[in-house]
Amino acid sequence: MFLLLPGLYVIFLYLFLAVLPALILLVYVYRQDKVEKEPVGLLIRLVFMGVVAAFLSMLLEKIGSYFLDRSSLDPSGLAYTAVMAFLVVAVVEEGTKYALMASVTWKNPAFNYRFDGIVYSVFASLGFAAMENIIYEMGYGPGVLVGRSVLAIPGHMSFGVLFGTFYGRAKVQQAEGHHIRQVLCIVFGYILAVFLHGLYDTCAMLGTGASTLVFGIVVVVIYLVCFLLVRRESSRDENVYYHRRFF
Repeated sequence: MFLLLPGLYVIFLYLFLAVLPALILLVYVYRQDKVEKEPVGLLIRLVFMGVVAAFLSMLLEKIGSYFLDRSSLDPSGLAYTAVMAFLVVAVVEEGTKYALMASVTWKNPAFNYRFDGIVYSVFASLGFAAMENIIYEMGYGPGVLVGRSVLAIPGHMSFGVLFGTFYGRAKVQQAEGHHIRQVLCIVFGYILAVFLHGLYDTCAMLGTGASTLVFGIVVVVIYLVCFLLVRRESSRDENVYYHRRFF
């Protein structure tokens, strides 16, 4: 029995390293929520929703890949890669994350500040990313952790920040009675997250010199925008029912 303990320690160490980047970013975003902290129970539930979304995405992506592989597209071509990245991976992963996130937050009384949209979206996204990291580690070994810690996990956070920004604004529009604007905010936020996720994955999948250069530029720009947006939205946070009080 004691001979098994060193092996267990190694397993737990690898699991810890797989989720550590997500934990660091979760703490960062949580600390940026300066006006009113969200209930811990809700945040834990959002992380769990992200984990569920990761498994659901695996199933849906397998179905999408099945049909794509039977299309006329050349698996080694740009069109196949783009369709896989945009219409299979990005659409499914962003859709599952935000659908499950919205199911537990949209009508929740705690959703009363605009920045909450970013917090909720990021917690679900990083729950997804952490689970995905564990799956990749189990499949390909701990060697994938460094690259995914620098690229994939912050990537999911960035897509979450972009969607969460518009999710928070959608809540404001609902509070003001602008239901068409509410829907437009959610749709635009989702399309933007899907577009950047698809572009990110397409460049990563192609692996050519040009795509690697574009990938590097996309990563730098997305991360800069993400962290600047978090700080900006945090400093300009407002109660979503503010206008209801005065009109």
